[in-house]
Amino acid sequence: MSEKDIFLKNIGASIRKLRLDKGLTQLELAHKVGKDQQSIQRLEAGNINATLYYLSEIATGLDMSFEDFMKELKSG
Repeated sequence: MSEKDIFLKNIGASIRKLRLDKGLTQLELAHKVGKDQQSIQRLEAGNINATLYYLSEIATGLDMSFEDFMKELKSG
């Protein structure tokens, strides 16, 4: 597995943890950010390299500031 793959999987795992900590399903988060459940699943699985804008949408969907969201991803 490449360094990039590991990085994306770690980001996805952190997003999944944050989502679960907020008590949201993938479908609920998807609806909050205007995506489909499969998009959230792919993001959490580390199968996509999300743009900063997509990550900012996820932060909003998790009711977090983008700055706090990024800190959580970094520490995750």
